[in-house]
Amino acid sequence: MRDTPQPLLDVTALKTVFHTRSGDVHAVNEVSFDIAPGELVGVVGESGSGKSVTMMSLMGLLPKSAEISGGEVLFQGRNVRGMDRNDLLAFRGRDVGVVFQDPMTSLNPVFNVGYQITDRLRKYMGLSRADARKRAAELLALVGIPDPEQRLRDYPHQFSGGMRQRVMIAIALACDPKLLIADEPTTALDVTIQAQILELVRELRQKLDMGIIWITHDLGVVAGIADRVLVMYGGQIVEQGPVAELFANPQHPYTRALLETLPSVTEERSERLRTIEGQPPSLNAAPSSCSFAPRCRHAFDRCLRENPTRIDVGPRHDAACWWDPATGGPRNV
Repeated sequence: MRDTPQPLLDVTALKTVFHTRSGDVHAVNEVSFDIAPGELVGVVGESGSGKSVTMMSLMGLLPKSAEISGGEVLFQGRNVRGMDRNDLLAFRGRDVGVVFQDPMTSLNPVFNVGYQITDRLRKYMGLSRADARKRAAELLALVGIPDPEQRLRDYPHQFSGGMRQRVMIAIALACDPKLLIADEPTTALDVTIQAQILELVRELRQKLDMGIIWITHDLGVVAGIADRVLVMYGGQIVEQGPVAELFANPQHPYTRALLETLPSVTEERSERLRTIEGQPPSLNAAPSSCSFAPRCRHAFDRCLRENPTRIDVGPRHDAACWWDPATGGPRNV
């Protein structure tokens, strides 16, 4: 899977544990992936599958109860886990931009948006007050907010939901980051505004040549914008591959189950939407068997006693599963 000569981000065997009163929660288990400059990688899975915790682990944005217990995170060859506090702050502020799900709780209600953008520019780019304000107006224009000079004076509550999300994108792009992490940025928006944000991301990606990690529940969004897809379940990546290949030839039963839940325009309106039976796994122990086996109709003895390793099934396409969809039986590994 490491066929990119110099990946922008290279994550190897990342493990994150939350220490709680009721025991340890193994939220991220041996996660490995990379992303190339200019590549958009979609991360999908049910709630609790480890998507957001993985990305927060990359940036060291974890609560005190959490610990990165293993693995390596390299950004342009630099060891992120080995950075001191100042280097880590610069990494978060300058090299990586983050867009969170709810812009209203991410923006500070007591400061106008101009201050929230220029503060970042002055701190990490060393711009003067006047230059920072000019750049802030350019950023608002870049994300499609009309009359940007005037809107710099406005407060978050004076913007619509879609406009607030555009402000968050402007803040994330302020320091020309090489990597953008978008954590379900369109979930709280209506369909029309969602389409506008997605089109904006496509345009910005072409202009700025950023690597983008797009976390979402929506496989339809991933199909429209991503180059590759990471499918997460139980704190692990159970399948990853190019978007067209993965949608056309899913190799893991969980990926297949997710795709089957997508509504179809050809189905009768009276038909019930498909669901995945059962519940996500408990993460109170590191997995010793396939986490999806209790919900999988293809599970057999090996699945219940041995956690599957990721097996190459095509170019940049692998799956962590002992079952072979081509034969309907165990893989020959």
